[in-house]
Amino acid sequence: MKISLKIFLGYFLLVGLAAWFVLAVFVDEVKPGVRQAMEDTLVDTANLLAELAKDDLKQGSIQNGQFARSLHDYQHKSGTANIWGVPKRSADYRVYITDSTGMVVFDSDHQAVGQDYSRWNDVYLTLKSRYGARTTPVDPTRPDGETVMYVAAPVMDNDKLIGVLTVAKPNSTMQPFILHAQAKIMRWGILLLALSLCLGILFTWRFTRAIHRLRDYAIAVAQGHKAVAPDSSNDELAELAQAMKTMRDELDGHQHIQEAIHQLTHELKSPMTAIQAATELITPEMPEQDRTHFLNSIKIQTKRLQHMIQNILGLAALEQQQVLVHPVHIALSDLVEQQLRLIQDRATQRNIQLLTTLDTSLSIAGDAFLCGQAISNLLENALDFSANNSHIHIVLCKTDIGIQLSIQDEGSGIPLYALDKIKDKFYSLPRPANTPHAGQKSTGLGLNFVQQIMALHHGDVSITNVHPNGAIASLCWPG
Repeated sequence: MKISLKIFLGYFLLVGLAAWFVLAVFVDEVKPGVRQAMEDTLVDTANLLAELAKDDLKQGSIQNGQFARSLHDYQHKSGTANIWGVPKRSADYRVYITDSTGMVVFDSDHQAVGQDYSRWNDVYLTLKSRYGARTTPVDPTRPDGETVMYVAAPVMDNDKLIGVLTVAKPNSTMQPFILHAQAKIMRWGILLLALSLCLGILFTWRFTRAIHRLRDYAIAVAQGHKAVAPDSSNDELAELAQAMKTMRDELDGHQHIQEAIHQLTHELKSPMTAIQAATELITPEMPEQDRTHFLNSIKIQTKRLQHMIQNILGLAALEQQQVLVHPVHIALSDLVEQQLRLIQDRATQRNIQLLTTLDTSLSIAGDAFLCGQAISNLLENALDFSANNSHIHIVLCKTDIGIQLSIQDEGSGIPLYALDKIKDKFYSLPRPANTPHAGQKSTGLGLNFVQQIMALHHGDVSITNVHPNGAIASLCWPG
């Protein structure tokens, strides 16, 4: 399971459980909360009606007095109210009154007059000077069915208890408000849960994106590609990225030193052996012509050693560089023409024509010196492998994949066995027989140097043979 999915599931499980718990508590508390509010209202109503019924009860006219008429008018009064979207069209109160012994002397529903209610909690507790209330099922055979709440208040004549007034209201009248409140809580709960889900996705994406960038950086390092250590707003991930970068720099440094020493030792053997052999063979008695030949050989091999050391140092520094420090705007046509001027004299001496087709509108952002070195290396190779009285075609144009500079010579081309090795370090082919440096090899670092330069510019270098003869080397920059 991916870490992003683990983080998301963990976050959503935590938020989901918390949301479920909060919603369950809120929904469960709605019903008792509404009933408590109704009971509080019934307490005030019972006490108020007890004061209004006091005179009629004391005078014995409770059945047909003003109190009874007012309740009758209340129960038969038509009217409509809309309470938070719930319509109310009828009177829901039932009122009954008992005397001081618990016998019912008045009932607004005319059901219980003459009955002994002294054992019901509302009357019984009130007669004991305590708070009297009860909740009783409408149908005694169904205890879990619809219920009615009864709240009583004492009817006092000065300090004497002369009766008990009870107000009753079906709990079912509160059910629409309970359902409305529960539905509203559920709607908001689901909305908040959806919002939490979106926030969880965003949080997981931002966090795992930084981890994925670290992973991609580690993979690029493992594959030997140039890559920049990712930055992160997360302190721990930023420290990890910096630690990985430091580790990479340290390992690269050790690896470059080991590789450079190994490769340099291997490549120095040939010129050092040639120099040693020449110095051992030179004697004072040697003919002047032979002595000159060996001295020239020493000079050539010494120069090769110098170029090799310089190229190795330059290549090592370039391989350590992961990004361009100060990229500038480069007009590629001007840069190509500048490098062409450097080889023009040698090309003219060998009657090699440099044929150019340059798009002057093309430019890139990069290191002008390094790009110049890459172009120069390819032009030098083309010149070294070109026969006298031939042509070199230089084309700078825009293609589907970017900006491309192609340098095509009319030499003997590259042997098939060397095509996949030509850009390796220290791999070099002898110059053709019909060229000034016939049989000689270069340091074998030039094309690898070009490859590192193009990688630094997020570009590529390719070399292929062309029909009927010659090779074409191309630099491609994104753009």
